[in-house]
Amino acid sequence: MHDCICVMVLFMLTMGVITEDETALCELLGSPVLPLLSKKGDITIGGAFSVYTQTPKSSPSLTETPEPLICTRISFREFRFAQTMMFAIEEINNSSSLLPNVSVGYKIFDSCGSTLSSTRAAMGLINGQERTFGKTCSGQSTVHAIVGASKSSSTIVLSQIAGTFQIPVISHFSTCACLSNRKVHPSFFRTIPSDYYQSRALAQLVKYFGWTWVGAVRSDNDYGNNGMATFIEAAPQEGICVEYSEAISGTSLYEQVERVVRVIKTGTAKVLVAFLGYDEMDILLEEALRQNLTGLQWVGSESWITSSNLALNRYSGILTGSIGFAIKKGKIAGLQDFLLQVHPSQDPQNHILKEFWEETFGCSFQSSLHGTKQCSGSERLRDIKNPFTDVSELRISNNVYKAVYAVAHAMHSMLKCGENSETVNASCTLKSILQPKEIVKHIQDVNFSLQSGEKVSFDERGDPAATYQLVNWQRNSAGEPVFVAVGSYDASLPNGKQFTIEEMNITWVGASRQRPISVCSESCLPGFRQAVIKGKPICCFSCIACAAGEISNSSNSADCSPCPLEYWSNEDHNKCVPKVIEFLSYEETMGTLLTAFSLFGAGLTLVVSFVFFWFRHTPLVKASNSELSFLLLLSLTFCFLCSLTFIGRPTDWSCMLRHVAFGIAFALCISCILTKTITVVIAFKARTPANTVPQCLASHQRMGVVGGTFLQVLVCVVWLALAPPFPHKNTIYAAERIILECNLGSSIGFWVVLGYIGLLAVLCLILAFLARKLPDNFNEAKFITFSMLIFSAVWVTFIPAYVSSPGKFTVAVEIFAILASSFGLLFCIFAPKCYILLLKPERNTKNHMMGRDQVKTS
Repeated sequence: MHDCICVMVLFMLTMGVITEDETALCELLGSPVLPLLSKKGDITIGGAFSVYTQTPKSSPSLTETPEPLICTRISFREFRFAQTMMFAIEEINNSSSLLPNVSVGYKIFDSCGSTLSSTRAAMGLINGQERTFGKTCSGQSTVHAIVGASKSSSTIVLSQIAGTFQIPVISHFSTCACLSNRKVHPSFFRTIPSDYYQSRALAQLVKYFGWTWVGAVRSDNDYGNNGMATFIEAAPQEGICVEYSEAISGTSLYEQVERVVRVIKTGTAKVLVAFLGYDEMDILLEEALRQNLTGLQWVGSESWITSSNLALNRYSGILTGSIGFAIKKGKIAGLQDFLLQVHPSQDPQNHILKEFWEETFGCSFQSSLHGTKQCSGSERLRDIKNPFTDVSELRISNNVYKAVYAVAHAMHSMLKCGENSETVNASCTLKSILQPKEIVKHIQDVNFSLQSGEKVSFDERGDPAATYQLVNWQRNSAGEPVFVAVGSYDASLPNGKQFTIEEMNITWVGASRQRPISVCSESCLPGFRQAVIKGKPICCFSCIACAAGEISNSSNSADCSPCPLEYWSNEDHNKCVPKVIEFLSYEETMGTLLTAFSLFGAGLTLVVSFVFFWFRHTPLVKASNSELSFLLLLSLTFCFLCSLTFIGRPTDWSCMLRHVAFGIAFALCISCILTKTITVVIAFKARTPANTVPQCLASHQRMGVVGGTFLQVLVCVVWLALAPPFPHKNTIYAAERIILECNLGSSIGFWVVLGYIGLLAVLCLILAFLARKLPDNFNEAKFITFSMLIFSAVWVTFIPAYVSSPGKFTVAVEIFAILASSFGLLFCIFAPKCYILLLKPERNTKNHMMGRDQVKTS
């Protein structure tokens, strides 16, 4: 077998499995490896458990040879795993339905939680105890399958060595996702779910409770590094940021552990994800106690979350409220009685049983030790409560139990037990040589149920179904730490249904019922968006209010959404509401005032018309060309009233009516004034007496008024026919409101209408200006000139004011121009006449009109 050993050592060196010094390697080659517990059988199942725990290394030195690892202290928990394996094998040997007439033996080695010790255990399992120099490796391994080990790093070594010879390895506690790689570990199986699922489940659990800012600490080995790497990869996908990620190992120096606890203590995260093995967790807690590390919500992995060794009152102040995933609890009938029967007398030559007994009862079988009582052998395990005797949390032990039964069922199938006989208890067909490759194939295909009803099977990667219990650390009525199941996780279910959590039953850090909060930045309320702070993770952000017209209707929105075109954000920026529609209405103050001035102007014009009608036979009214005066007063009434069409909600009809009525009314008004001016000029310029002035002048006046107005009507008809004004929602000028206005349809049409009125006004102004010095006590041309100056000034200033005014003020400016020019015409032309008619009737004579009174007086 020596050649075989050399091949394995060369393999391990090539793969980088052995990392200890060469001296230890030489010891490995030179010393035989003895099992802790063994029993012969037709089929032998190997076991590798960390029955002893290794002590921490001393500080490394560059000048001295490193000291070898020394494993001294018994782990009661791991010893229970070994005894559970022995119990399962005894059950199988006593079974008449599983492997009948086939005896199952075992060889259990100590892996000590170290890769070097695991290598020694693997060689002991495969090669046996004998030094058989000169032989070849053509013989069969001493074991047909191996159960173990308890740590991922140890199992990787074990699987790689055993995999070289295709010997199946079934681990009960190694969760590293790397072990699912069939190319590297072709003969590996496990009865515990892979960390591929647990790490992602932890990320989803953290997200479920709303913790986006967490710290992380891990074991510095394959278990912790691979598990934490998967968690850190999954965390950003769930919107979680990791403030720090620290690592410790079972051999870490004190200074390193002290630094890690200091980093945790000074961190701002209130939640700590601990992907640690039991040994590393124990080291971390001791330093946490020393530095008084409290107030953290611990989220744990399956390795320590249900460890009874840690469920001590001295740790309860730190760990109460911890939550994490654990393997489902199982029940193994008869195991407790089997464990309580363990006694050194079962195998007096076995040193492990004596050491276990001495460690359990604090005694010694050697009477020479001072200060230590001597063991009598009459001590009873029933009186002891420790991790070995405690079967209330059979989680990992149940995995050992399942692993042994998986090997047994595979062997049962491989040996074709019961297939060649009609009887139920038919014997199995034993073979002289059992091919490991064939054993691997049958283990892959096992599918059975335990007595408890739990099903056991493996997928193509050798992994079982990924199901967990969610466990919470609480205190019972006596104040002792207890593990309470508060939920479950099943990776086979679709997203959203994988979790079942009873949050009302959870106790949080400090035995509080109030869920802790762990965020880098407080949540952004609806109406705000997150803005990443430069140089910090995405979970650290500032909250910026959404801009006008944008909303966010949920907390922690990454972006604000713009409102639709006709909607605007409310004051809180969390809802889009219809925009305020703005137009000049009758109800508002400005609309009311303009309406009042319009009606007042129209009423005043009617009063003037009544006065003129009352004095229609007087010389003043006759001299003012009463027909044109009444027509002018009528057109002014229309001018005042047309401004009302500009007030109120724009409609199709009101938009067409307002501009047409405005254009025609003012064209009629200015045409009347222009005709009146022409008449005055003709009357005073005529060299013939007044009675010789053509009598057809009246008909010419009517034709002038009709002609001047008709051209405007024609322009308006063309405008309405080609591009009429229409209501328009203006959302460009003011983003926060809709301005409901009348679109001109054709700007050319509007400016032609306005330009035509301006042309008439200019002609009228010129003629009136030329006739301003005609002899008469009542020269109407003067008043027409002054009225045209006001009219022109109003409409010249209207143009820039109209173009620059926003929203409804555009309409108000137009109405103001209409009213101002209308009042100007009314007062300038008719106020002097009304003054004479009502207050100075003595001037209302023909002689006074002709200026003769002044001649007689002189």
